[in-house]
Amino acid sequence: MKKLFDRISGECSKIVTQTYSTSFSMATKMLHTSIRPHIYNIYGFVRFADEIVDSFHNYPKKELLDRFEEDLYLSLDQKISLNPILNSFQQTVNEFEIDRELIAAFMKSMRWDLDKKIYDTEEDYKAYIFGSADVVGLMCLKVFVKGDNVQYNKLRPSAMALGSAFQKVNFLRDLKDDFQDLNRTYFPSVNFNQFDESSKSSIIAEIESDFEHALTGIFKLPMEAQFGVYTAYKYYSKLLKKLKNTPSVNIQNTRIRVPNYQKMSVFASSYLKYRFNLL
Repeated sequence: MKKLFDRISGECSKIVTQTYSTSFSMATKMLHTSIRPHIYNIYGFVRFADEIVDSFHNYPKKELLDRFEEDLYLSLDQKISLNPILNSFQQTVNEFEIDRELIAAFMKSMRWDLDKKIYDTEEDYKAYIFGSADVVGLMCLKVFVKGDNVQYNKLRPSAMALGSAFQKVNFLRDLKDDFQDLNRTYFPSVNFNQFDESSKSSIIAEIESDFEHALTGIFKLPMEAQFGVYTAYKYYSKLLKKLKNTPSVNIQNTRIRVPNYQKMSVFASSYLKYRFNLL
């Protein structure tokens, strides 16, 4: 019956992915069926931790995160958890021997979100992005290469660059919610009370550099993963272009989105390029 419980746990992580992120869910569907469930498992884990620190304002966040982290490490050691999200995540971690230091770095960034509001040094900024985004890309990479450490180490820098780019796009897109609702500022040396075109352009140039670095690695991924990752890259590139064309004052006042019909256009275009070997 453990197999049945594991299957139900995986379905829970899939539901979390599909419910919380339509764009990530669509990109994940482009992955080969052999790796798709594991990416759901990783997303389910990071989504739940992020929800604790970002959304549960009327509840004891620190206590919830403490309990979640304690259950996390127990699940990794015991290879089971009654929390279906953690149960599915531990399967992926143990099967592909994902480095626990990556998980610890992720949890460190989540803890910073409990209290830390301003990332005013480059060191803190980079450390937060590494823990909140780069390590997630590295967890996924370990799945994509099926645990092959030689291939993993070759692709590690580009996977980190892609994770950084995705996170920075999210920061810029969510500027209003982070700054006005959560009182957080992630980009150092940027005064969000006077956020202007110069500040926006500097951030976008940084993201474009990350994307350029990441793209070379995407083309070297195993075929089972390449299309799905390329699709996610194209979606975030589309979102970045929209942010680039949006006046800075509008970014401050509203959350910029890519409409569903444009998302579908991105996915269709990516598929055609992939199908006809044009990537």
